Amino acid sequence: MPTRRNFLHWSLAAAASVPLVGLAARATAHAATQLPVTIVNNTGSYANSAIWLYIVGSNAAGQQCYVRSDGTLVPVSPSLNGSDGYADLSIPLAAGGSTTVNLPNMSGRIYFSITDKLKFKVVTDGNGNSALQYPAGWVSGDPSYSVLHDWVEFTFNDGGMFCNTTMVDMFSVPLAIQLSGASQQTTGTLKSGGRAAIFAAIAAQPDFARLIVGDSLRVLAPGHGIDAGLFSSTYFDDYINSVWSTYANTDLDVTINSTTYAGRVSGNSMVFSNGGGTFAKPTTQDVLYCAGALAPPAGAAGPVAADLGAAYNRSTLLLSAQQPITDSGQFYGPAVTNHYAQVMHQNTVDGKAYGFPFDDVSGFASYIADGTPNAMTITLTPFS
Repeated sequence: MPTRRNFLHWSLAAAASVPLVGLAARATAHAATQLPVTIVNNTGSYANSAIWLYIVGSNAAGQQCYVRSDGTLVPVSPSLNGSDGYADLSIPLAAGGSTTVNLPNMSGRIYFSITDKLKFKVVTDGNGNSALQYPAGWVSGDPSYSVLHDWVEFTFNDGGMFCNTTMVDMFSVPLAIQLSGASQQTTGTLKSGGRAAIFAAIAAQPDFARLIVGDSLRVLAPGHGIDAGLFSSTYFDDYINSVWSTYANTDLDVTINSTTYAGRVSGNSMVFSNGGGTFAKPTTQDVLYCAGALAPPAGAAGPVAADLGAAYNRSTLLLSAQQPITDSGQFYGPAVTNHYAQVMHQNTVDGKAYGFPFDDVSGFASYIADGTPNAMTITLTPFS
């Protein structure tokens, strides 16, 4: 099943980028053209009047759009920008109880902001088309930086609904999604006290503590932490060097379905058999973003790159020459590992999270899908 990482990041003429869940091109089921999405406020800390939602993304033609409260999908245009230079795309929650919006076919994000509205801006891209600049909570100069906010990602088309919670960029508002259709599925729910536990666990990791913004506004993903000067750009370097020296003398076997790709380091490259690709030695930033040297090429090398990215973040490459490891009890064991992703997984009820872009390897992402959905619920879960 295609997942979130099938999409490349959009370039939005701003520091922000928007990764989305994958399209289910091979699906045979036909979903409805509208899906009721119900928002439930269980924060226990904020009234409905203090919360706004925003539905933004692209239609089937690739136009960037937003959804009004009546479910209408509207292409963005610079005329949406107000006197302050920003577009108010917010939908207020109902005065009491739950709020339901009919979601049209599109691919995008459902944002939530608390106590203040997010500042979107419509600009003209390099092709002369209208495009949205999205909030970037990891950029201190972003106009929405001080706003408490978070989002879920989705693609809803005639193949069904494909959606996930995400911590790939940051974590702030605890969100859970429930999808009803052929079955009932839920993901993203934090354990009791999970939000506070996440901040406490990150604060207890000396290399990661600076990723906390404010008292408990958000936690930045470490890749963005490098960009912001809050995380070491060499954090994984010794581990990467150890991987490189280990597999200069023995094969690293990555098995995708029934095919094994044998990798061996030669100079500054790791070369895999059977068309599994050639990968340059990654940097710490490559590991955390699953990009650069670990960006997935086309063909068989794509899944190999994903497995490598996951194994680096989970620090399993020196544990076994047979990858991927599917026992989560063996993840994040060494002192040098992606503790950010580890903490996210430790604090979800189902153990699933999107702590880095290839967290779907072996099925550990907070991702659910249904070919014949009839309802979706997003719950803002307790802050304490």
